[in-house]
Amino acid sequence: MWSVRWCLLLASVSCVVPRARVLEMEDRHVKEAAAMQIAAQAATSRAEASDLRATTALQREQETAKALNASEANVDALTRETAALLKDRTRLRASVSDMEQALRELARRKEASEARMASYRDLLQRFSVLIDAGRLSVKIVEGRMVVELATDVLFSSGSAKLSDQGGDALDDVAQVLASLGERTFQVEGHTDNVPIATERYPSNWELASDRALVVVRRLIAGGVSPAHISASSHAEHQPVSDNETAGGRAQNRRIEIVVVPDLSLLPGHEELNALGG
Repeated sequence: MWSVRWCLLLASVSCVVPRARVLEMEDRHVKEAAAMQIAAQAATSRAEASDLRATTALQREQETAKALNASEANVDALTRETAALLKDRTRLRASVSDMEQALRELARRKEASEARMASYRDLLQRFSVLIDAGRLSVKIVEGRMVVELATDVLFSSGSAKLSDQGGDALDDVAQVLASLGERTFQVEGHTDNVPIATERYPSNWELASDRALVVVRRLIAGGVSPAHISASSHAEHQPVSDNETAGGRAQNRRIEIVVVPDLSLLPGHEELNALGG
């Protein structure tokens, strides 16, 4: 029944409203519907674009945060590397300074050693005539230059009385020592291990000491400055040979004139002076 009515209504409307008007209305409704659909799609697109922008912004923030963290890590690493390099450079400078100081000390030691060797060669040259005559020998003992004379030439057994031959030998030695300028000398008396027990010499200490003093007095008389010479006794306690044989005991009975080293030429002299000051 409604269909019939609807048809009658359409028929009546179509009779009243022109067909062109009906088509125009239908077209408008279609356009409005299309416009609404387009608007809805645009709204959806805008929402999706907004979500995309939000997602992109979040990603950018995350990437930026990662980049910042990486940069901070790089800065920390560079800071540690720089600190290590500065520390290494400081150590290197210290090492270079120590090396330079060691080289200077080595050069000073070498210079002092060359000076001592030059003095030794000079001493050998000055004593060459007496050495060739067999009256004495020159040697190095524990870094010291030593002029050695056999006491058998200088003194008779158990005595500190200088023989004529011994006196002549000491006069020749005195001339050489006096020519060495400001050098200092120590005369050391040595005996073998045969004990002596006399009223004058209760032991070898007194015999060796008396002989050293006799040599000192003769050297001073020969021109050596008394301010640059001294005497000491070692008795039998510094042998240079075996006392079991006559030849060994003869070598141990000796007078040694030690050329005292110039302390200013020895390494560490300046430091010792500073401590003493």
